[in-house]
Amino acid sequence: MKNRCFATAFFALLLSLFVRVQAQTQSHEAEVGQQIEVFCDIFRQLDLFYVDTIAPDTVVRWAVDGMLDALDPFTEYFPDDDTESLRTMATGKYAGMGSYIRFHKRERRTVVSEPYEGGPAMRAGVMAGDVVLTVDGVDVLDMPTAKVSDMLRGEAGTQFVLRVRRLGHAQPLEFTIVRETIQMPQVPCAEVMADSVGYIYLSGFTEGAGREVRTALDSLVRQGIRSLVLDLRGNPGGALSEAVNVCDLFLPKGSKVVQTKGKIAQANRTYYTTREPLAPSLPLVVLVDGGTASSAEIVSGTLQDYDRAVILGQRTFGKGLVQMIRDVPYRGNLKLTTSRYYIPSGRCIQAYDYRHLNPDGSVGTVPDSLTRAFRTAAGREVRDGGGIKPDLVVVPDSLPALVYDLAQSDVLMDYATLYRSTHEAIAPAGEFVLSDADYAEFVAKAVADSFAYNRRSAEVLKLLRSVAEREGYADDARAELDALEAKFAHDVARDLGRHKAHAKKYVEDEIVRRYHYQRGGILQSLRDDTDFERAAALLANPEAYARLLRPEAENP
Repeated sequence: MKNRCFATAFFALLLSLFVRVQAQTQSHEAEVGQQIEVFCDIFRQLDLFYVDTIAPDTVVRWAVDGMLDALDPFTEYFPDDDTESLRTMATGKYAGMGSYIRFHKRERRTVVSEPYEGGPAMRAGVMAGDVVLTVDGVDVLDMPTAKVSDMLRGEAGTQFVLRVRRLGHAQPLEFTIVRETIQMPQVPCAEVMADSVGYIYLSGFTEGAGREVRTALDSLVRQGIRSLVLDLRGNPGGALSEAVNVCDLFLPKGSKVVQTKGKIAQANRTYYTTREPLAPSLPLVVLVDGGTASSAEIVSGTLQDYDRAVILGQRTFGKGLVQMIRDVPYRGNLKLTTSRYYIPSGRCIQAYDYRHLNPDGSVGTVPDSLTRAFRTAAGREVRDGGGIKPDLVVVPDSLPALVYDLAQSDVLMDYATLYRSTHEAIAPAGEFVLSDADYAEFVAKAVADSFAYNRRSAEVLKLLRSVAEREGYADDARAELDALEAKFAHDVARDLGRHKAHAKKYVEDEIVRRYHYQRGGILQSLRDDTDFERAAALLANPEAYARLLRPEAENP
């Protein structure tokens, strides 16, 4: 009798829960329908009564973008005419001439900043520094770089005529270039460094990234490396499946890599390694920084959770969200966030709360005090809610503001172009050193070209003067403020001399890329790379390496 009463009560409880869930679902669906009806009615009234004629596609795009912007920066709509950029983002492939381009302010034109090594542009004879005049006879003066890029791309096998102006040539040059399918390399640099340390730079996780890393690692192992540095700095991530493929190389077959959890069943999935590892015990250091995100964080976090690698550098970005692509009417696509991912320790490293902004409108982050502790396989404490914290934190050098502006300037590109036109060859990448005389020539060119940079100190002084005026101290402090202004006076030659050590490095890197392309530029930059130096030193000290991978209680 008691069992029958219990069963009846339990059934009644289930029925009431089912009815409640059904009512909530129907209520939600009714609200969705109501809001869509409101939107459609407002749109129709705008179209009928607004004082000016509106373009339906533009207004709806504004509404869609506004809605998506309120969610997170990774949920995006790609209409039919923009799906090519989505495909390039996902696969790393496009059809074109294979070159980086950028806009040159003084020229008011797009310039070639670096052809891909071995690509159609390079084979045709295009060089970095070439100023684009016309594409198939169309003048590109003042044309946005994005539009020029669209003109350079097209169907593989088609051709176009590129007309450029090159330093040292009196007449423009013309190149007939056949577009090819370009696969942007995900591993532009893989080298054996000093003391048999292997180095692999992985720039992204688009289609084929795992295969490229496997090929590079296999080659380095055959060359006899005894340890490896995997560089994920600045890596924005990409396909989750490619992160699993990279983890395949270092973890035992069947190891859990990542789990995704979302609202719908198809968003819930657990990924495991599927192949025997190529380097199961090779000492490994992974370099990360604030630009390491998404799939790059899955790799670094998973290797950390299994105590398989020492993570070195700065705290990563903190993107613990996963997106999928869905079709929308009229051949468009919607890339939308459908789940969060959790690495083997159980933590989600999402750092930003895009749905709850700070009072000033900025995106809020999870305070360290509210993060939760998890454990690696060996028992080391790791935390969620704030990216991947390195096992060994390296504080980056503080660069002067001038150097940041110099790195993006036209004067740096122009000097490298000038140098390339007057020097047939240079030392190998990683060994090139700019002479003091050449650096002095660069400074003179920067002065002659009126190189301008944002002097933050002058901006603060201007603000101080304004505050002093409002508070009545301007007259009393005028002499002191004038003296400070004289100290902060814009002097390009003086400041480039004061910050020579930093600025010269950027000039050298830009020049090396003119001769040795992207791979050479990476090798050159490693010459004075604090993170890499610390990684190499750690790999040369097995005891220090092992100590970082042990729980603190086990360390003497």
